[in-house]
Amino acid sequence: MISQQSIAILGAAESGVGAAILAKKEGYDVWISDNGSIQQHYKTMLDERGIAWEEGGHNEGRILAACEIIKSPGIPDTAPIIIKAKEQGIPIISEIEFAGRYTDAKMICITGSNGKTTTTSLIYHIFRTAGYDAGLAGNIGKSLALQVAEQPHEYYIIELSSFQLDNMYDFRANVAILLNITPDHLDRYGGEMQRYVDAKMRIVQNQTEEDAFVYWYDDPIIRRELEHYDIKAVNCPFALLKKNGVIGYIEKGQYIVEYPTPFNMEQESLSLRGKHNMYNSLAAGIAANVAGIDKEFIRKALSTFAGVEHRLEYVADVAGVRYINDSKATNVDACWYALESQTRPTILIVGGLDKGNDYSQLFPLIREKCKAIVYLGADNSKLHDNFDSFGLPTFDTHSMKDCVAACASVAEDGDVVLLSPCCASFDLFHNMEDRGEQFKHLVKNM
Repeated sequence: MISQQSIAILGAAESGVGAAILAKKEGYDVWISDNGSIQQHYKTMLDERGIAWEEGGHNEGRILAACEIIKSPGIPDTAPIIIKAKEQGIPIISEIEFAGRYTDAKMICITGSNGKTTTTSLIYHIFRTAGYDAGLAGNIGKSLALQVAEQPHEYYIIELSSFQLDNMYDFRANVAILLNITPDHLDRYGGEMQRYVDAKMRIVQNQTEEDAFVYWYDDPIIRRELEHYDIKAVNCPFALLKKNGVIGYIEKGQYIVEYPTPFNMEQESLSLRGKHNMYNSLAAGIAANVAGIDKEFIRKALSTFAGVEHRLEYVADVAGVRYINDSKATNVDACWYALESQTRPTILIVGGLDKGNDYSQLFPLIREKCKAIVYLGADNSKLHDNFDSFGLPTFDTHSMKDCVAACASVAEDGDVVLLSPCCASFDLFHNMEDRGEQFKHLVKNM
């Protein structure tokens, strides 16, 4: 166990405040600093526990005097304070890494470019349906560190982003789930896809023969990367179709898992629809099965899961037009899956803070599915360059109000309006939830 007694925490939102509370509980001298403003309820949490904090800038002297720094995943390595800390050789870790030191709970960890929130939520639903003592953490749920400090559980179901994985070193996933790897966040990785891939593959680090590695067998990047890794965990690959070595698949209308306890159920009984959700359901069922959950509880949970807000979320039918909120689609691959699942003429809403996107993989589906495209962003020039040549009606909008109005002006009975932006939300919105909520509010008040 690390014996250093001074910790600086950068970022005072969910993960940072949770880390500060756990550090305080474990006897550290804690300083938490946020370059922006701290929300009032987080200030209250810190004040109630006697934790010193600052906002609106960083006290570099105090931060760089720490023996260790816990960094919010949203802070890039290019931030000046991070560069200075690295120059001084101060270890920089994530909240998840820190929390893992103080619990013996079983960790079920999920990552991937797409589908991780749905899969994480579904696994949590299975565990809770089976009566297991489980906490939801990582990118969703409460801070893992806060739960370890004040609401400990026997199991944690953790959604992990590449940013969190970047600063994890000794943490061990008892069940590691890698759904897929497609281009995303390349702006954060200097435009280098391999750096992003390397971050995702960190989910298998430190696994032992007692652990399980669940992954999509048909993902070409994962298959390529596995040639360079000595995976010690039990491999549990899944695919949509049965093939040699795969333990989970769909066959003749049956959802089938072969290992470790064989079970099957009618595909039609699964609550989630669409090809992408078959992958999510297979990964979740295998993970729960590996964890020892009875197959009857797995069947029940797979058929009762209500889905995830902002992920292909039905909003309303207005004048015969269906509106769907897929605000969580912050990369091209997520939008591809959303478009692929549509059976109606589609008005697609795209745009936001571009992350180095290559939109070309959308082109065939745009031609096949779309009747109009609505651009929603502070700067839509790249969207014009990519999509104007299709000859579809296009609309240039810079607010959700104008966006929804543009959609309504072109949509007809039988159409679908799909908010699946491909991009981050921070140019016009607080976050992707804000984007989705504004969309839903405007649609429901049409």
